[in-house]
Amino acid sequence: MRIVFMGSPEFSVPALEALVSAGHEIVCVYCQPPRPAGRGKKDRPTPVQARAETMGLKIRHPVSLKSEEAQAAFAALDADIAVVVAYGLILPQAVLDAPRLGCLNIHASLLPRWRGAAPIHRAIMAGDTETGVCIMQMEAGLDTGPVLLRRRTAIGDEETTGALHDRLSALGAAAVIETLDVLPSLTPQAQPDEGVTYAPKIDKAEAAVDWTRTAADVSRQIRGLSPFPGAWTLAEGARIKLLGAALAPDNGPAGTALDDALTVACGTGAVRITRAQRAGKGAQDAETFLRGNPIPKGTQLGG
Repeated sequence: MRIVFMGSPEFSVPALEALVSAGHEIVCVYCQPPRPAGRGKKDRPTPVQARAETMGLKIRHPVSLKSEEAQAAFAALDADIAVVVAYGLILPQAVLDAPRLGCLNIHASLLPRWRGAAPIHRAIMAGDTETGVCIMQMEAGLDTGPVLLRRRTAIGDEETTGALHDRLSALGAAAVIETLDVLPSLTPQAQPDEGVTYAPKIDKAEAAVDWTRTAADVSRQIRGLSPFPGAWTLAEGARIKLLGAALAPDNGPAGTALDDALTVACGTGAVRITRAQRAGKGAQDAETFLRGNPIPKGTQLGG
């Protein structure tokens, strides 16, 4: 097929690679514009743009698709279909209607649960035991379109957003290839009205750990916000990011280190921190972290 690919972050790259490997013609790649990043604040292309450049693909990164000029340029590509994966711009109706077979979206949840910007984070933070990807026909509403294909996967008890992100990225890439292979035989299924939830963008204000919550809640928060923005707490006045956690069969005053190995009491139960990061340093497993940043038994975390 003649495909317009629309995506920006690392999550989208495997789908682009899979489409090319499957022999589809990528007539153009749309992605977010390069933006200042790093210490030098130099413009940095998105992961999709960087990969598309190495593949020799045509690239566009408009700031908006609302103008008649931008919409005409999109329509002139004469695409059979558009594949959209975490692109980052709202597609006007004229863009949705331009490809002969419309626009497909790879969404990282089992719709209608977790429509919106942060479905992976929200699934873990809510304690979901299962998630997946949906290949959805796009329409004007926010992730409301009918679903062509869904693929499910369990969420591990200690899985982080980073790990699940990578698994769902690969699962979505395989699912969109499968969808395109059998597209004429698929019947779009309207999403049910029951079970709709929304996954708003993560706010950094959600990252401070409240140790008076249950151990299950704290573990989900730590894992759901790892690696970004990273849940955090104070230890002897210094902020540390907590990037991995497991439930521990212990109890004690909330926020108290129960041993020298970063087991911390919560309002109910305790969590064992498995990965942490000091400001300005790289992330480390707990054992390595504690060699340079000891947190002795009895230390009170939080502030």
